[in-house]
Amino acid sequence: MGAIRQNPDYDLLVAGGGMIGTSLALAVAPLGLSIAVVEPVERGAPAQPSFDDRSTALSRSTQRIFEALGLWPGIARDAVRITRVHVSDRGRFGFSHIDAAEQRVEALGHVVVNRVLGQVLDAALAKTPGVTVHCPARVAAVAADGAAATVTIEDSDGRATRVSTRLLVAADGAGSAVRDMLGIDVRRTEYGQTAVIGNLLTEKPIGECAYERFTEAGPLALLPLTEGRSAFVWTLDNGEAARVAALADDAFLAELQAAFGYRLGTFSTVGARASYPLALTRAARITAPRAVLVGNAAHGLHPVAAQGFNLGLRDVAALADCIADELAAASDAGRPADIGTPAVLDRYADWRRSDQRKLVRFTDGLVRLFGRSNPAARILRDAGMLAFDLVPGVRRQFARHTMGLTGRLPRLARGIRLG
Repeated sequence: MGAIRQNPDYDLLVAGGGMIGTSLALAVAPLGLSIAVVEPVERGAPAQPSFDDRSTALSRSTQRIFEALGLWPGIARDAVRITRVHVSDRGRFGFSHIDAAEQRVEALGHVVVNRVLGQVLDAALAKTPGVTVHCPARVAAVAADGAAATVTIEDSDGRATRVSTRLLVAADGAGSAVRDMLGIDVRRTEYGQTAVIGNLLTEKPIGECAYERFTEAGPLALLPLTEGRSAFVWTLDNGEAARVAALADDAFLAELQAAFGYRLGTFSTVGARASYPLALTRAARITAPRAVLVGNAAHGLHPVAAQGFNLGLRDVAALADCIADELAAASDAGRPADIGTPAVLDRYADWRRSDQRKLVRFTDGLVRLFGRSNPAARILRDAGMLAFDLVPGVRRQFARHTMGLTGRLPRLARGIRLG
């Protein structure tokens, strides 16, 4: 591989050490780069989203990426396979389903608790050479010139340190402060909805099936977890969500049961509940001089299709490919490598544009179609779900999109380790 010029402090600085930022550091570490990760929230703190009790659905391509990084065995021990997906519209005849056997895969995806995934990633990062972790610390200022980006890192005591890096990556979430420092505008569409989340027990085993139930109040998803529990994500209008979230456990379960029905029998033993507001965020562009955006800093999606983390991890895999290609090209040409040039960043932006736009349109379209209660919209939904099951090829193409197996796949998404 071509050698990086030694004047910057780091080849790569990742702002945000959550699941996406940590995954990026682990993905590129085998390439021999000097890497810094800056994360403001301590790893075990309750506010750390990589260690909370929310659940994440991992697509087939995400599984391949973690397999290539050598992390999948640790994740799989506490993950549950999804072999069937059942989609229905409450009170209507339309329904659809996807089956892993029909798609000729052993699983459509897996579900894992964020805390488990975060622990696996953090343990791997701690023993990865070439990675310096600044935590708790934050990126306080950014400036870029032709040769490097200068980043001011401020620790929890307010002490500031200036470092330079060939490439700065904003992986600090939908409210990205680094994105703002880079002068990148963001378009934010408020859905006026809140997701109420938690887990519960069902009378009948949920098995390996994920349920998406569209109701008049909003989408309701049930996902399988370990120990026979099920995770729920219930999307409601803001006011209704506040009312429901404040209910005692028995009253809450009764309303959730009424929305979902009795396909899984009676609900019981609900765990702690949490809620968060929902919005669509889209960065006006995903590159700036010496910098790129990945994950929710580039695109924050509605959870209706459970694709946000998977889309962000494909950002990671594509960026890692672009970096690896630059190192290889520099080595072949006998020149110093530079992973932060406009040519490298343009390749990344061009690669990710289609996938990001497609998922934004898909999730936003689902929210708007299934959020309407007028008769015409209901008829359209019913017809669409029936066509989904009856028209040849539609279900397979849809399944491949949700598994992240369409378009140009990065090496990691094909299970190929870099370096």
